[in-house]
Amino acid sequence: MVLGISTVLGVIGVVAAFVLFYLGERVFHLDRLHIQTLMYLKLSVAGHLTIFLTRTRGPFWSIPPAKILWIAVLGTQAIATLIAVYGVFMTPIGWGWAAFVWGYALVWFLLNDRVKLLAYKIFDRVKNKNPNEINAVATLKAG
Repeated sequence: MVLGISTVLGVIGVVAAFVLFYLGERVFHLDRLHIQTLMYLKLSVAGHLTIFLTRTRGPFWSIPPAKILWIAVLGTQAIATLIAVYGVFMTPIGWGWAAFVWGYALVWFLLNDRVKLLAYKIFDRVKNKNPNEINAVATLKAG
């Protein structure tokens, strides 16, 4: 179950990263250094948002996170955003691109939450199958 859900969320994360790279390079015609900063911020924001997805089997809002988690995530993401905006050890992207990346990551976060719920339904159905039903299907296939 855990492997299945993590695989689904991982694949979606990779797709989201490649789509952002494509947008930066082919649609917005940004140079590689700016794209690298966009990707840094996206991976940082999306990675921390994934914590809120994986901590519950239901919708992300179904169980409120602890205050310490909120503080840790907001603090680290404020720092990551400032690093990207002002270009600490990287090319600065400014507030407009940072806002774009945050919006982009939030849209994928909401999509991921819906996909996670669907994946749980699918994997729960497989996990909770009656063992006698599985044996009967296996017997029919073998016979």
